[in-house]
Amino acid sequence: MPDAMCTFAARADRLILAAMELKSTLYAVRDGIATITLNRPHRGNGWTGRMHSEYRYLLGEAEGDTDVGAILVTGAGRMFCVGGDAQALEGHSERGGYDPGTTPDLVTPGSREFEAFIEDFAYHFALSKPVIVALNGAAAGVGLVLACYADVRFAVSGAKLTTAHGPLNLPAEYGLSWLLPRLIGGAHALELLLSSRKFLTDEAHQMGLVHRLCEADALVEEARAYAIDLITRVSPESLRQSKRQFWLDQHRDVGAAVRDAGVLLNEMMGQADYREAIKAFLEKRPAEWGKESKA
Repeated sequence: MPDAMCTFAARADRLILAAMELKSTLYAVRDGIATITLNRPHRGNGWTGRMHSEYRYLLGEAEGDTDVGAILVTGAGRMFCVGGDAQALEGHSERGGYDPGTTPDLVTPGSREFEAFIEDFAYHFALSKPVIVALNGAAAGVGLVLACYADVRFAVSGAKLTTAHGPLNLPAEYGLSWLLPRLIGGAHALELLLSSRKFLTDEAHQMGLVHRLCEADALVEEARAYAIDLITRVSPESLRQSKRQFWLDQHRDVGAAVRDAGVLLNEMMGQADYREAIKAFLEKRPAEWGKESKA
């Protein structure tokens, strides 16, 4: 097999043939869920340009796979992502500037409907499928950024989180100064951004940043169970549009949101999955999404 091709499997997961050789991540699809694992446990899953390139590539793979309904992101080992890899940070200092270290063929996953969502990490908002993060351990700097750009966050209790930028003479990274206030409110967000202090996932849960705390040995399975329930009960188009509406509406006025909702309401009531949803509701059974297209 050529070096540029690499095959990965996980238990009963179906084989994934990746066009990009994965050195810093793992990828598997099972039960309609694409799982992306940050896979540099010997470095605390420290973020590198290579990892960023692979991560974006895998998001693009999951986005384009019709068998995938949701995306799960977690870390290998005992940490989620300690932030920028220490060697990479030292390299920035020696160069006197920031070098992302990404590959030339960097993938920008998701829709191009809204230009702002093309930027680093904002591309999460352009994806049509929900992204669920399972924080298996500490998340700092860019690791916390990645978690915040997900749609739903599960975490183990007692894991340390921090924005990390202040003691490194850095600004709040990747739009976190825009996103964090929208997730937990201005007062909490400003304090965390100013102090760059360490706080636990338990406090993050109290703030509303973490949606559910789990035991370490049950974390991924609980996140998977949530994802399976989500893609089973909710139609793919409703998931796509609900996510799209939420993030677009952070950038537009209420009138535009209402008008867009009205257009979508009319369009989606004409779709096959609406007919199936009503039929399933009346027959008191689970809906079979895409039933007409499979017939």
